[in-house]
Amino acid sequence: MRAQASRLLAADFFHVDTAALTRLYVFFVMEVGTRTVHILGVTAHPTAAWATPLAGNLMADLGDRAPGFRYLLRDRDSRYTHAFDAVFTASGIEILKSAPQAPRMNAHTERFIRTARAECTDRLLIYNEQHLRHVLAQYAQHYNSGRPHRALQLRAPDDDAEVIPFPAQRIRRHNVLGGLIHEYRDAA
Repeated sequence: MRAQASRLLAADFFHVDTAALTRLYVFFVMEVGTRTVHILGVTAHPTAAWATPLAGNLMADLGDRAPGFRYLLRDRDSRYTHAFDAVFTASGIEILKSAPQAPRMNAHTERFIRTARAECTDRLLIYNEQHLRHVLAQYAQHYNSGRPHRALQLRAPDDDAEVIPFPAQRIRRHNVLGGLIHEYRDAA
């Protein structure tokens, strides 16, 4: 798995319950090698017809980097149809299906779900779909650019691996999600 991590995408869904007691589903894809997360969509009624165009949008967003991926790891959910798989196979990405009831086979996405819940959605009262989209957009930005990851030697996915950050003389705190999360940056 480690040898193929830089060429692996992993897809999954998770749900968030709102203050109005409605359940919203979030579809996301992670670039396993860099731990970069792409929140693709939020809806109350996820279907295969909804997920397939989102996969196409992801491939368009990846652009020139798309041929660098070789595998898409996903579970056996009914929302993943042949049309969904065709979006990836058209770019030369092979589909890997996890075994039934084996969440450890897609451990990277399961870990992101746990982290997003613990750090974000379990600590906020989500009002509706639009609010959840806004919260997840901010959280994904923080996750990709400000949150250190142990697997990346305490760097964020968007950090340049060739640059060694020097300690700043003055550090300033920036609040994310209304102060729920704090990021610290050089004050200069």
